[in-house]
Amino acid sequence: MCGIIGYIGDKEKKEVVLDGLRELEYRGYDSAGISILSNDTLSTFKTTGKLTNLEMKCKDFQSNGFGVAIGHTRWATHGKATEINAHPHYGEVSSVVHNGIIENFLEVKKQLESIGKKFLSQTDTEVIVHLFEENLSIYSNHLIAFKHTIDTLIGSYAILLITKSVPDKIFYAKNGSPLLIGSNGSEIYFASSSTPLIGIVDRICYLEDGDVGYMDINSFDNLKNIQPMSGEKISSQKDGYRYFMEKEIYEQHKILQDTIRGRILDDSINLEIPFDFIDGINRVVICACGTSHHAGLSAKYLYEREAKIKTDVFIASEFRYAEPILEKDSLFIVISQSGETADTLEALKLANKSGLKTLAICNVDSSSIVREAKYYLLTRAGVEKGVASTKAFSSQVILLWMLGIYMAQHKKTISNEKIKIQVDNIRNSLEATKVSSFMHDKLKKLSKRYLHGHGFFFIGRDIFYPLALEGALKLKEISYLHAEGYPGGEMKHGPIALADSELFCVSLMPKHLLYDKIKNNTQELSARDATICIIAQEYDEVADDMVFIDKFDSYMEEFFAMMIVLQILALEIAIRLGNDVDMPRNLAKSVTVE
Repeated sequence: MCGIIGYIGDKEKKEVVLDGLRELEYRGYDSAGISILSNDTLSTFKTTGKLTNLEMKCKDFQSNGFGVAIGHTRWATHGKATEINAHPHYGEVSSVVHNGIIENFLEVKKQLESIGKKFLSQTDTEVIVHLFEENLSIYSNHLIAFKHTIDTLIGSYAILLITKSVPDKIFYAKNGSPLLIGSNGSEIYFASSSTPLIGIVDRICYLEDGDVGYMDINSFDNLKNIQPMSGEKISSQKDGYRYFMEKEIYEQHKILQDTIRGRILDDSINLEIPFDFIDGINRVVICACGTSHHAGLSAKYLYEREAKIKTDVFIASEFRYAEPILEKDSLFIVISQSGETADTLEALKLANKSGLKTLAICNVDSSSIVREAKYYLLTRAGVEKGVASTKAFSSQVILLWMLGIYMAQHKKTISNEKIKIQVDNIRNSLEATKVSSFMHDKLKKLSKRYLHGHGFFFIGRDIFYPLALEGALKLKEISYLHAEGYPGGEMKHGPIALADSELFCVSLMPKHLLYDKIKNNTQELSARDATICIIAQEYDEVADDMVFIDKFDSYMEEFFAMMIVLQILALEIAIRLGNDVDMPRNLAKSVTVE
């Protein structure tokens, strides 16, 4: 979940590393730190909280001339978010940053303490630098000492280490956490994501698990699998919006056009997967976490209803440990916005090892999951800086929907007439994601009524159940209010015991799918004094508050229109509560540890 930056060159190293960390701050921001090795001096600065705190702490520091530097934004795993636990961690002459988890750190720590090593932090990372310095005293050769250090570690890691005795080198190791190296001919950069390097380097190398070594200014060409790096620096401006999340909600209409471009024809779907890849597929297995899991649940309804393909959906963090039965006639689909989600990646590796056909739905073409899958489809959603996913979800659902029609076309489980209807519905669903200023103003005013009470129920039926889950998750993530998503029919099986005048219920009532059923479920909660907010095309008398969506002809168009309402409602409630919408507490964008 953490962000890592490394630099070798003669620019002002503090500014280079801080600039890189700004691009990665959304990956982890409990604390931040930098270490700079220049003119035989190793300088380290660390702070808790946002990156601006670190900028203020080192504002008077300058590092002129050639040197190396490493930086880190932390999402706490071992040890609380304190300055002592912040990275980099240092020993007598060395400094290290690390993303991942060292599973055997307690064992290693005890061994090091037994020979007199002193530890300052509660982290697993600190063992790396002390173990390296101990190995260096034994082997004298820096690379051998570093490799012995890495061989001792068990777990996942992306590691950068600098040391005063070789001030022109950065040592690196990768296993299970992303790490890449880029060059522009005169400088070397390291990062845990390609985003900070766009427009800075022209060649890049994505390290593989097991890669261990060092880099100096002249050794980049010795790496394997070097690729060209293209693209212009992506703007980090909010373009007049209050938050990146708000901007990303509004731009969904535009990015979904990119998602479908070249893939949707007048009466068919055309995806970048050969038909023979889906020959013999009788079952779809979808594996994902969080918002991506909700997108997968939505696909289950579409695949089984519209495409007549048996579909099972699993939470990736549970999948491997349940000893799943993997059948060779299954298509194994993983979904991840970042392509680095650790649980999802491990599930994908298991499916590959079992000989299944695997497909990744992802937003990052250079990610670990994309490289691991046999085929992939990119959502083309662009950079999403808000930690709470919005356009990632909508682009995943659209792409999964198109994939279902594509498979149905090939398997001939859907008529040509129905394919045409589905294609029209997809196009119309894009229109449903346009944000009306009237609707947003309504939600902004409405939000002040929903700041108290003991929690929220979001209820929906059929495919609107996963949308209810997603609406509840968005509210939890950024408002810190308790919210749960439920199938409407489950109310009477336990949850309705919580219904009283202090409960809020957000009811998704689509005109074109099980309207009477969800209305009855909503009335059950209203009869027990819950405050009812209905999202629908038409007025319903059971509502305390109504949020109207435009008139649509299919339930999927309603799905995307209601999705927009749920995202903006969560946004406005969180803003009224004074929360940092883009960087909610305890969360990080890319979950690269289990």
